[in-house]
Amino acid sequence: MIWKRSAVLRFYSVCGLLLQAAASKSKVKGSQGQFPLTQNVTVVEGGTAILTCRVDQNDNTSLQWSNPAQQTLYFDDKKALRDNRIELVRASWHELSISVSDVSLSDEGQYTCSLFTMPVKTSKAYLTVLGVPEKPQISGFSSPVMEGDLMQLTCKTSGSKPAADIRWFKNDKEIKDVKYLKEEDANRKTFTVSSTLDFRVDRSDDGVAVICRVDHESLNATPQVAMQVLEIHYTPSVKIIPSTPFPQEGQALTLTCESKGKPLPEPVLWTKDGAELPDPDRMVVSGRELNILFLNKTDNGTYRCEATNTIGQSSAEYVLIVHDVPTTLLPTTIIPSLTTAPVTTTVAITTSPSTSASSSSRRDPNSLAGQNGPDHALIGGIVAVVVFVTLCSIFLLGRYLARHKGTYLTNEAKGAEDAPDADTAIINAEGSQVNAEEKKEYFI
Repeated sequence: MIWKRSAVLRFYSVCGLLLQAAASKSKVKGSQGQFPLTQNVTVVEGGTAILTCRVDQNDNTSLQWSNPAQQTLYFDDKKALRDNRIELVRASWHELSISVSDVSLSDEGQYTCSLFTMPVKTSKAYLTVLGVPEKPQISGFSSPVMEGDLMQLTCKTSGSKPAADIRWFKNDKEIKDVKYLKEEDANRKTFTVSSTLDFRVDRSDDGVAVICRVDHESLNATPQVAMQVLEIHYTPSVKIIPSTPFPQEGQALTLTCESKGKPLPEPVLWTKDGAELPDPDRMVVSGRELNILFLNKTDNGTYRCEATNTIGQSSAEYVLIVHDVPTTLLPTTIIPSLTTAPVTTTVAITTSPSTSASSSSRRDPNSLAGQNGPDHALIGGIVAVVVFVTLCSIFLLGRYLARHKGTYLTNEAKGAEDAPDADTAIINAEGSQVNAEEKKEYFI
């Protein structure tokens, strides 16, 4: 087989020389403008590479492709190397294109296109083969992890050419502070890349996805990833939430013990002032809630909620202060009572309208303000009413005394009207006093 292949190669080489010798001097002059054109090619390992050689001006001169080992692959449309992976794509006087399928790393190198003019002109095309990185693996992961522990994760991938890039993420947030290591593989063509992530876990990391992502130009913008979901165990956190911020006597109050932990905390324990709940009939525990019915002052104190799991215990406290129900003063109408024993009815009827009007005019501006005011406002109003009633009583008593005094002087004057002298006037006055009982007037 070897000698046959060598014979074929010699045959095509001799044909090329003969073609060169057969070229006329006029063709030599015309060939000065002929030149083969090629382009570099990059292909992913396992893919197919297309090698194309073009000549814009060609006077029927042959084209040839050869590999990095200078073995002829195709001479015009004639296949020279027995390799089932190499196929002819197009052959003409202006173009020679071949394909190499299932490309391996060993196929990488410089390929030559030759145009058999005088002299022979060549063009080089470099075939780059990309090594695809293997799927990454994360090591050092354990589950579950206790809160506060240090975790060290390593992500590793092999077979990349050139060396792949590794990036770390927590959910969608990238982590920058990582260690990166690149090593050449035994074939001296590909690389093994690893990256190490160190961090201390806390409860916020529970359920977080830690992602190792490998980026490489051979992956066509679809990176390879490895993922691990963190499970963090931590002690409970406890918070008490009251149903109302201002508890009052007679109301119902619900205290909710909100506890979070992993593993989930066991049923919570409620205590008051360091002891059991004193009134189970009114203080009912339902799950994580404490319901207190009909609050009163004896319920004041410190309520404690304790939550426990396999990691530890935690608690929270709530100081209950039961407030009085606020009293609302309704508007009232105060009618002063004028009680004077000797005052006649006529005087009382005459003065009562003015008294009532005066009382209303003085009370109205302060009545609304006093409804919700402090106690001293009510006391001031009562004092004002008492003073007013006292002044009215003194006024009426003075009028009563003045009226009776005027009656006496009138009767005395009547005895002296017809008397000739003083003695007679006194006698007449005494007589009039005797009949005074018969002349009394009654005022209604």
